[in-house]
Amino acid sequence: MDLEEQANIARLVKSGQRDRMVAMLGMPNPASTRMVAMTLQEGDPSYAGPLAGIPLGLPVYHILEEQVRQIIDPAVYEKEVGPMEFVLDGTAISKALDAGR
Repeated sequence: MDLEEQANIARLVKSGQRDRMVAMLGMPNPASTRMVAMTLQEGDPSYAGPLAGIPLGLPVYHILEEQVRQIIDPAVYEKEVGPMEFVLDGTAISKALDAGR
């Protein structure tokens, strides 16, 4: 997550929209998924961006998680996400998120 994305998220939260926000990630590996999830829940762990020290507590999900798949039209999911399932380790990504929740 770059600094501009952090600034956009900080702006939305400050506008009073936090209760309506859910983060949907599509990161390619467990480490990047965990890092972005930490940033959105506890604040930027690198203390370099606009979310440094700002715990947002946002709910964070990954597009490959089963509970996400269940709420998306199967045809849309298969077309848009299906190819990622073959190249990404969805189980490891889910475990990385579960550890941080």
